[in-house]
Amino acid sequence: MGEPAETGGYPGHWEADVVLRDGAAAHLRPIGADDAERLQRMHAAQSESSIYLRYFTYKSSLTEKELRRFTQVDHVDRVAMVILLASPSGDQEIIGVGGYDRIDGTREAEVSFHISDAHQGRGLGSILLEHLAAAGRERGLERFSAEVLPENRKMLAVFSEAGYEVQRRFEDGVVVLEFPIDPTEKSRAVMEAREHRAESRSVAELLTPSQVAVIGASREYGSVGYHLVHNLVEGRFTGGIHAVNPDAFEVGGTEAYASLEHIKQDVDLAVVAVPPERLAEVVADCGRHGVKGLLVVTAGLEAEGAGGSRASGAVLDQRELVRLARGWGMRVIGPASVGLINTDPDISLNASLSPTMPLRGGVGLFSQSASIGVSLYAAAYRRQVGLSSVISAGNRADLSGNDAMQRFEDDEATRAVGIYLESFGNPRKFSRIARRLSLTKPVVVATSDVTGRRLPPGHDVRTTLTPRGAVDSMLEHSGVIQVGNHDSLMDVLQILASQPLPAGPRLGILSNSASMGRVLADAAQSHGLQAVRTESGLDLDGTRREAEDKLRKALDALLGAEEVDAVALCLQPTVAGEHQDHSRVILDTARQHPKPVVVSLIGVLEDDVPLNHLAAAAPVMETGALQQGVPVYSSPARSVAALGKIVRYQRWRQEGIGEPWTPSGLEGSTVSRTVDELLEGWLAESVSGTALHRLEAEQAAELLGHYGLSVMPSVPFTTPEEAVAAAERLGWPVAVKATTDSLRHRLDLGGVRLNISDADMLRRTVADMRAQLEGLGAPGLEVQAMAPIGQGCRVRALEDPLMGPVVSFGISGDAVDLLDDWAHAVPPLTDKDLRSLVRRPRAAQKLTGHRGLPPVDITAVEETLQRVAMLKDNHPQVAALEIAPLLVAEEGVSILHATIDIANPQQRTDSARRAISRW
Repeated sequence: MGEPAETGGYPGHWEADVVLRDGAAAHLRPIGADDAERLQRMHAAQSESSIYLRYFTYKSSLTEKELRRFTQVDHVDRVAMVILLASPSGDQEIIGVGGYDRIDGTREAEVSFHISDAHQGRGLGSILLEHLAAAGRERGLERFSAEVLPENRKMLAVFSEAGYEVQRRFEDGVVVLEFPIDPTEKSRAVMEAREHRAESRSVAELLTPSQVAVIGASREYGSVGYHLVHNLVEGRFTGGIHAVNPDAFEVGGTEAYASLEHIKQDVDLAVVAVPPERLAEVVADCGRHGVKGLLVVTAGLEAEGAGGSRASGAVLDQRELVRLARGWGMRVIGPASVGLINTDPDISLNASLSPTMPLRGGVGLFSQSASIGVSLYAAAYRRQVGLSSVISAGNRADLSGNDAMQRFEDDEATRAVGIYLESFGNPRKFSRIARRLSLTKPVVVATSDVTGRRLPPGHDVRTTLTPRGAVDSMLEHSGVIQVGNHDSLMDVLQILASQPLPAGPRLGILSNSASMGRVLADAAQSHGLQAVRTESGLDLDGTRREAEDKLRKALDALLGAEEVDAVALCLQPTVAGEHQDHSRVILDTARQHPKPVVVSLIGVLEDDVPLNHLAAAAPVMETGALQQGVPVYSSPARSVAALGKIVRYQRWRQEGIGEPWTPSGLEGSTVSRTVDELLEGWLAESVSGTALHRLEAEQAAELLGHYGLSVMPSVPFTTPEEAVAAAERLGWPVAVKATTDSLRHRLDLGGVRLNISDADMLRRTVADMRAQLEGLGAPGLEVQAMAPIGQGCRVRALEDPLMGPVVSFGISGDAVDLLDDWAHAVPPLTDKDLRSLVRRPRAAQKLTGHRGLPPVDITAVEETLQRVAMLKDNHPQVAALEIAPLLVAEEGVSILHATIDIANPQQRTDSARRAISRW
């Protein structure tokens, strides 16, 4: 999210909503002078033991001087942060506080924490440490130290389990801890594991409630409130159902209550279906009564508004809805959600507008759009795809696909995941979670036409919108199965719900139609499959038993063939236009082999065999079973297209994601800190108010040099004699180039002259170029030493307002200038990512030997891209970087020209601290 202006002396992104260990939400922000009373109240509620462990002595209250010192900080050398939750009175109360004080003249600070006794064990200390470390790095700190009493085991655990390299010693009766605060692979892994557990827990709490209240329940048939209660009852929810309606005694056969206050049990989930103008009072009432989460079916809220104070009766916007709910520790699904479903028989939750429970199965569904959610559920029911749980996020104001994936990863009942997205709130986090999840469970993602182009509120577009194709590259990088629409999503899920994953791309084809066999073979080839055996002469004439025996033997032989990884069966109707019911034979035979089978039935009329017949014929799946039926399609091409996507996914999973790789000289954090200091100085010198600042050529070369990237020097000149002098210094032969970007590399327009070997030739070249280029604006000229002959490439890296760092690679010339033949990747990159990035452009075959030319040094290209990727990943201040051209020879690469724009950095959407999107 773009960095807001300084708020109270600290950067706006230091405020964050966080998920605690138990799944509840809370708000974290730097402390302020008006927190003194809150801090005193927290202190007064603490036990003598807790006070002693924090201050090494007991004090019944904090003095005015102490309160001023703790709450009035400069947010630079002295930083303190608090975590807040609303109390039953509605006031925000401090439940945890942590801070650091810089040791004078050093890059080290002493850090300390104090956690409310009532909220011990909720992970507050580790969250505060992450955020303080992130703030400290921004303020130039390198190390934290702490003094902890030996008996304060909980605080010692916070430090030792954070993933930092902690050194400890015993001194004067206390344990002294010291550690560097730069993120390490271990500290990031610890943070991500804690984030995963907390966010998974927050979704699990919503999916497994014991007591559900429907606020806005109604006795009027056709109303939302009526059907929500009715569907909960008919779905046989195993917990308590409470209708909240002050004007009724009974709704849907359940007792109605005037308000939450009259319900004796503690409500876990509130399903809210009230007019928008009542949402504010409902959210506050739920918070006061300890509701854990909200499912907001109410629609009609604005995406964002002015915020701030609200006139009585005014309609909440989505931003305010989330802010109010999180203030009470509640997560929100919606608004405009169509519901939440959990088919676990121990829960049997149908808190949705769906009149029936889906089949119990292994597919978890998440939909951002309400209407698409309805469509997906209907398609799953129609195709008899078994579901584990369904989450309709509606407008996705809070709970997102990232949260859902965290839960699906932990849910043993979920074996495949389907997601429909209209926008990304945190693409880097999505990529990270989806990649981890895809290694164990297939994730199918359908995106709308605008996914990746919508910016969440608060983003400041400083450079450009997401490069075309970057979102697709990010999804490919994540290992998810990409589909074009929700129909294709269900095509793929239909296989994943019932079939084992194919071991490879080798396809066996079986049909009672020769022409359909050819159609399947052609379709297989176009979708990356190999039609290794085609048997299209299947004769199903004769009696039913004879036909079934022939079908069983043919299918069994094909599935049993060693060279076949999957089978596509296509049947056409009889001469009379009828399909005989061979479902039991197909199901029984398929289940005897660990290979997937897809079926297509052509010529099916409306009143003939339904397309879900084979799936419907199977019994409801037991947990852990591989098959629930055999997927059936009306089109042979659709069946093979879906199977082809799964084969590509399986190949990605088998190959693995590769290994992290750091080029020599970039280990540790020294280079990154040095460059940060350089960038800070250059930004301070830039013209105030300018969004982007273009570095001078010498500055760009210096910055790249720190990352092991050497730019060949070029010298501008005004007279021929200056050019000759420069050439003498650089070494003959040389090239002369126009200094404007539009002509710098255009041999065809006379913007470049190569292989100039002596002074006289250089003088003539300068005169010729000036005469030729006079009609093109008379650009300036520069001289540069000749690089080894090679293939020209272009490298770009930018700080995208949505996705963070994006690295792009292409082959110079028309491929990128006219055909947009770029490959994109989102750092950090593994060795496998780099191999894919270099080879993905269509013109990349020029690198491997094209039309008799020798292959170039691709390994050097990969190393260059990794150095660029690490530079961009480490420094969001680098708004845009371009190397054009990167000349790749048979051995090594040469950077002939580089431009770098810098700007005040944005806060990355996936940084080394835990936070959930603010809106």
